[in-house]
Amino acid sequence: MDDAPVEGVELNKDIEVAPALISVHPNQDSVAVAVGSDLRVFDLRGRCGVSLADESSGPFHKDSIRAIRYSANGKLFVSAGDDKLVKIWSTEAWHCLCSVVSEKRVSAVAISNDGLYACFADKFGVVWVVDLHGLDSNNSPVNKKAVPLLAHYCSIITSLEFSPEGRFLVSADRDFKIRVTVFPKNPLDGAHEIQSFCLGHTEFVSCLAFIHTVDYPQGFLVSGSGDSTVRLWDIVSGSLLDTCEVGTKTGPLECNGDEVGYSTVTDVCTIPDCSLVAVNIQSLQGVMLLSCDLSSRTLAFSMVVSFTGENFIPTSLSSSHSGELLWMITGVSKLHGSDHDSLARVRVLSGFKKSNCDSCHPELIVLGDNEVPGAEKLLEKLQGSVSIEGKVFSAAAEAVKRAMCNLLIKKQYPADNREFRKRTRNDKKIKQ
Repeated sequence: MDDAPVEGVELNKDIEVAPALISVHPNQDSVAVAVGSDLRVFDLRGRCGVSLADESSGPFHKDSIRAIRYSANGKLFVSAGDDKLVKIWSTEAWHCLCSVVSEKRVSAVAISNDGLYACFADKFGVVWVVDLHGLDSNNSPVNKKAVPLLAHYCSIITSLEFSPEGRFLVSADRDFKIRVTVFPKNPLDGAHEIQSFCLGHTEFVSCLAFIHTVDYPQGFLVSGSGDSTVRLWDIVSGSLLDTCEVGTKTGPLECNGDEVGYSTVTDVCTIPDCSLVAVNIQSLQGVMLLSCDLSSRTLAFSMVVSFTGENFIPTSLSSSHSGELLWMITGVSKLHGSDHDSLARVRVLSGFKKSNCDSCHPELIVLGDNEVPGAEKLLEKLQGSVSIEGKVFSAAAEAVKRAMCNLLIKKQYPADNREFRKRTRNDKKIKQ
């Protein structure tokens, strides 16, 4: 990529752009995309775009969406972000069932396996829980109140995941920690039992996912980090089982000399009933696949699937229980100087059959635009346009790299500035 700014598009480092997100329904009934404050959903069964219904006035979200997630049974969907709103949606009618106001900006979300509780984390390191009992898609949206569940003590929480059997809630943070908490029977009373800590990363932990199969239903935890590693964990004991140095497998990556973190792992996605783990790496124009041998509890490099002829650096990955597809998106919002307020590009990788996944080098295919489920209708809905100029996406790709690095790298302040920030922190102000 040319390091010079693209004509007509300014790369302003002071603007906090938001990377695009993607999430697929467990049964691949629908796919949702968040680009900035815009939430877009496509119905894969009906092959049509979805119109969201929310009785609140104005846009559904007023600032960048930072987390989206389907529930395990696919009946609920949650979106949350910088506007401090957490919205719970029914995926049957795509009607907003519940809105929750957070005290601070939201960085991660999860829904309990039984669909009865939603958890979200804020940028001050607190995980909150919302009781979802009694929500009815036939009634008007209700305002629910969240209660604190646990805290990471002033460290931004980057990811939340429930274990496959629902017994544990796993939370990762910017200070290299992974905490495994026993999810209580009555979470509204708080979570007081810590099962373990998974310690070993030397930079921020950016993402979590569980890999499990029929033979290993309890599964194992996979984590990605700014230290250019993907690690495999036993969460019951907190033991580190294996480490894969993905930064050494990417080859030379294009970057500017004044920036760091170009082998940062930005997302991981496990393929259901498959031994493969898909990995996003900052600046890598493609997706890396790791093979996980659950019997020997090891991770190994498998291959890199590259996207030739297109500046596609994925920002988010997702897969479904029933599909053999890996859904990927790249995109950004608030790109200064562009005619497009939010840019997104969706790609799909096919071939994740169980027989294929067991191979060291599975035969995978990057689907063309006309081969993607929903074809041009899907792309029109989720991307906002079927095609976007390549030069604009070159600028967007550069902005994405900066955004995903700046999101988690701690800012260093002079001593005087640090003291001022401590005195004026929002949590220290007396509430009226």
